[in-house]
Amino acid sequence: MAEYPNRTDLQNPAMSAARGQTYGKAAQQMRAQQSVPMGRSPVEKAGAQAAKSYPIPGSLGAFTRPTERPNEPITAGANFGPGPDSIGAGIPMLMTPKMQAMEELRAIYQMFPNDDLADLLNAMTTEQE
Repeated sequence: MAEYPNRTDLQNPAMSAARGQTYGKAAQQMRAQQSVPMGRSPVEKAGAQAAKSYPIPGSLGAFTRPTERPNEPITAGANFGPGPDSIGAGIPMLMTPKMQAMEELRAIYQMFPNDDLADLLNAMTTEQE
């Protein structure tokens, strides 16, 4: 559970039910709250995710500091130049909508081969090159 150093009222949120409901609805709400504990608020979740995703400004040191990987070329991870390409560096490839369409067409062609699909795939492949 998250820590709330300044808000003691949020450390253990109390169960509550809306007032003025029909008979039995308040008890049903209380039972539901007992079975599924309350989660963090959306604001708290966003803050926690942001803290995990981005370093704190200034925590990485000076921009002009010496490299931490002197034996790695600057093009490592790029699909050009010396060093490993993006696949070798473990960078996932993002598929464009056109690439997704080509993958689907290839799958359809494998199930139902015909000349029209073959021509379309050939045209799309030569267009990319």
